[in-house]
Amino acid sequence: MPSQEFTDKANAVQNLSKRPNDDELLKLYGLYKQATVGDNTTDKPGIFDLKGKYKWQAWKDLEGTSQEEAEQSYIELATSLIEKYDS
Repeated sequence: MPSQEFTDKANAVQNLSKRPNDDELLKLYGLYKQATVGDNTTDKPGIFDLKGKYKWQAWKDLEGTSQEEAEQSYIELATSLIEKYDS
């Protein structure tokens, strides 16, 4: 179960005043999925689903990372994005 800090950071990045760039969003997505679900065991999206493929790959790249480690990395990244985009 995610920590309260993780939940708070996830809510905060949803409400940033400026949108992070695509790379930052993909990193957030991958870390979030790894922290909340674990390793990606889903099928790779089809060839025409580019957004889905990028998201799938961002999560797949974290395979083998523990959920606790992914949660901590997510909190660190979210904190830096909050400082960058909400200051």
